[in-house]
Parts: sequence; structure tokens; C-alpha cells
Amino acid sequence: MTRRKGPLPSPNTFPDLLLTLIALSGEMPSALVGRLPGSASYKAYSVKSLKREKLLRTYYHDGLRGLRLTSTAKRLLVARQPDRYLSLFTGDTATNAPKYSVPHRLRLHRMAEVLVTAYNSGLLTFPWEKPPVFQSGSHDTGLYIGPAYYGSREVKEIGVQATMIRGSRSTGILLCDGGIYAVYNTADARMKWEYKAEVRLKAMMQTDLCHGRLAERFMDSPPGAIVFGDGMDQLETLMGQGDKETRNYLIMNGTFCCFHYLTLDHRGEVLLRLLCDPELKAALDGILSEDLSEGRPNWLIEHDALDEHGGPVLFGYTCDMPRIRRFDDALGLHGQTGTVYCFDFQEPALRRVCGPRVTIQCIDFDAFEGSVFRIPQTTD
Repeated sequence: MTRRKGPLPSPNTFPDLLLTLIALSGEMPSALVGRLPGSASYKAYSVKSLKREKLLRTYYHDGLRGLRLTSTAKRLLVARQPDRYLSLFTGDTATNAPKYSVPHRLRLHRMAEVLVTAYNSGLLTFPWEKPPVFQSGSHDTGLYIGPAYYGSREVKEIGVQATMIRGSRSTGILLCDGGIYAVYNTADARMKWEYKAEVRLKAMMQTDLCHGRLAERFMDSPPGAIVFGDGMDQLETLMGQGDKETRNYLIMNGTFCCFHYLTLDHRGEVLLRLLCDPELKAALDGILSEDLSEGRPNWLIEHDALDEHGGPVLFGYTCDMPRIRRFDDALGLHGQTGTVYCFDFQEPALRRVCGPRVTIQCIDFDAFEGSVFRIPQTTD
């Protein structure tokens, strides 16, 4: 006897959230469920229930384990809310017909990881809760509502310009009060940048967004970039030499005005919130500056403050990689010593990438988060 296929879960529940995130991603790595809100036992039960109701399935091949929607789930989602899901499940799209090769699946996984990070950070994430900034013909300079993360599929709605950024490794674009950022995800692999595509992406952001449809908000905000990775060990690789294979020189050569490195975990979510909130960032800088002196304008070493001996101090807790490298290089060039302030979990990696002239001063991450805000952590 065939088991009856159950209906969709109720809106605003964890099972509904999970189906929605997978619908937007095409395929979600199974381990990523652990980073979503809720207890580990409840999430495991929900996944089993969705599989039992023939709404969710696991696809395992080539060492990659991912979650995909079934055709039943797609049909029911479209029937319930066609305005949200019909375009996702129409034609040969990555969300409707995900490919089975490892590179294509990894691309979907990387995009899903950033999507979950944005969601956990409190950013506007779902297409139906954001202004249609990238849709062809949208030229209203008042469209900005943020902070909001737009995935690469949404970005490609910009029209003919999308053909110019084909091949970009970007997972999407972040719009926030702190600026406009191209977003990347290297996860646990070595990123091989598509240099020309990334330069064209930056040009599109500058012309079509900053000087075009979002000029009212971002005219004076040159595009920056954020790259996510597994743990802090990736920082050393990304700040290494820009060889022809990895093209890491994209990070250091000034293509983007800043290039932050954030981790794919709860700490990265907190720092993403910090980047999106200039007032909160300014408050932290103010606390760090209490025992420091004001910096020297237009000095030969880029810095944020001076210590009691007149040495330069850099607030490096957002891991702006080019800025940290410029600070370190300038210290060596001018025979100076200086201090970099960072969070405690960043210290080991920064000690490896900075020279002997840099002293690392740590900020207690748990104490900072507890005193300012707390994003609910998942239970693993």
C-alpha cells in the first residue's frame, strides 16, 4: 500500500524555512542544516519528517551529500504561492533542475552557505521581501532597503549586463548602510578567481548601481568585497602571493576598495552584522579608542589611532585584507612598530600573516557579543 504524501508544512515553521532555503538554492549541503535556528533534535526530526512525506530527498555522490526538493514539493510550493516559486521551478534553471557534476553542485552549496549566513545575520534574504533592484528596467534611485543580500540569480536579472559578468565567482551582492559589497565564498577550497569577470562585476556595480539605479544611496560608496571561508586558516592562503593559478592579486590590487574575510560560522554572522551597521561599528571603535590618541591625518602609515608611545594602531577585526597588508608593509618600509586590534579567534591567523613589527591586541569575542547583541546560535 502506497503511503499518502503529506501536505506542505505550515508557514513560519522550521520545515517551511528549510524547504524555502532549498528552493532558493537548488541543493543545500546536508551539514548546513546544523547552522539554522533550532535544537539539533528538532531539526533532525523535521528533516526525517520531510523525507517521509516525500518532500525532501538526500542526494549523495562523489563524497558530496546534499538536500534537494522532490517534484512533489515543487508542485505543492508553486500551487500554494505561485508568485514566489513558479519562476524558481520553471525551465532549465539551477533551482529547478540542478546539475549532477561536482563543480556545479559545489557552486550551489557555496551559494546556499552564504544564503544561510545572510539569513542568520538578520539580512533581508528572500526575493519577495526585497525591492526588485536588479530587474531589467528598474531605475528608481529610491529602491534601496537594507541591509539586503541578493543572490547571483537575482543579480542576473539586471539584463544584458549579466552576460558581461558570466563566469564571476561571486555568490551575490550585499547592499547595506555600511556600503555595497560583492560577496564570495571559498569555503574549505582554494579559490581560483576569474579576474576579468570580477573586474567587470565591479564595473557593473559602479555604473549600474552606485551611479545608476541606486545613486541616491551609493553614489559616494565605491564597491567593496567580502569573501567567506571555513575557519581562519583560509586567511593565510588568500593573503598569499597572487600567482597565475589563483589570481589572489585581485584581493590586493585595489580592484575593490576593501576586501573583508569572514568565517562561515556564528562569528562570521556577527561580523557581517557589524559590517552592515556603521553606528555599531563606530561604537566599537570608540570603545577601543578610549586609551588611545587620535590618529595623524595623511600620515605615511594608514592607521586608526595612536598608542601611548605614538605608535600606529589599526582596527583589523573585520579582516580587511588589503588594509592589513598595507599597514604591515608600511611598518617595515618606515622602520616602525604598530598594533592590530582583532577578535581573539582571529589572532593565530593574523600572527601568521603579519610581520614581526606587528603586535596583536585581542578583543574578547564572547564579551563583545554579549554586551552588544546576540544572534541566536544553533544547537549542534
